[in-house]
Amino acid sequence: MEGTGDTNKETLFSYEENEDTRYSRAAHVTKVSMILNFVLTIFKFTAGILGTSTAMVADAAHSLSDLITDIAVIVGLRVAKKPEDSTHNYGHGKIETLAAAFTGLVLVTAAIGIFWGGLQKIISYYNGEGLPVPSKITLIVAIISIVSKEWLYRYTIVCGREIKSDAVIANAWDHRSDALSSLGTMIGVGGAIFLGGHWVVLDPLTAIVISFLIFKVAFDISYKNLNELLEASLDTEIYGSIEDILNTTEGVLGFHELKTRKIGNAMAADVHIEVDRDLNIVDAHEISTQIENRLKEVCGSNGHFSIHVEPCSDSEHYKKHIGKIT
Repeated sequence: MEGTGDTNKETLFSYEENEDTRYSRAAHVTKVSMILNFVLTIFKFTAGILGTSTAMVADAAHSLSDLITDIAVIVGLRVAKKPEDSTHNYGHGKIETLAAAFTGLVLVTAAIGIFWGGLQKIISYYNGEGLPVPSKITLIVAIISIVSKEWLYRYTIVCGREIKSDAVIANAWDHRSDALSSLGTMIGVGGAIFLGGHWVVLDPLTAIVISFLIFKVAFDISYKNLNELLEASLDTEIYGSIEDILNTTEGVLGFHELKTRKIGNAMAADVHIEVDRDLNIVDAHEISTQIENRLKEVCGSNGHFSIHVEPCSDSEHYKKHIGKIT
């Protein structure tokens, strides 16, 4: 049996600092993002409306969606850091995954809206309606957006990888998609301004291209995190590492019912191991503890591990096993 989970290595290992420190770092980088996204949203909408640019208005809608997801990430991380309680025995880590999935779904909605708006403009143009030429102010705002959002992506992705947060990493890729949409806006608006004539259709056409870029990022984020909410197994590499630990721990004669999943930034594994039926309970427990300690080295100290010990029913298997290690 192999794991079927996502192969994204950005959140492979759990974060070792306490949740308060982790939340503080995530909250700080997200607040910086909120301020910048708020400013860019105002600038882009103003430039898009005054500069008569469909692509810029679409870009502004993307920045607005970024602002919404910033709020979702902060709320999600605040709840996720709460400790285990009587009604949430595994903690609240799934809220962080839910926030990341929400980010993806908001982006899907934004992509559909941008696509539809650009398509309507193009249809109207080919039906004989004129399209206004965007003003140069939209080009300037697009360049400012590219630089600022690419910086914000790099700033956020570094923090997200360090604290192993799917929600922060998803938000970082949201920033990168906004930078790409602004790059498309710059090309489309620039072509419409400097080439003129029929090339004015480049502006709404760029909006459609932007929608596809946003949708691709949104799909990747949504699929990964919704898969985790549906209890997908850990990726094949980690699953294989867990199997190696079980196969190489002295005293383990076999195992079955290995199940894995991710809970927020923590990993979880349940397994049934087989040991010599003549072992006393203390020695059997020691084997279980050894496996748990080795799993923590691979999956992180905040992991959740359930190891059920069973007597091995095959005495011949036991004799062969002893012969290999003596």
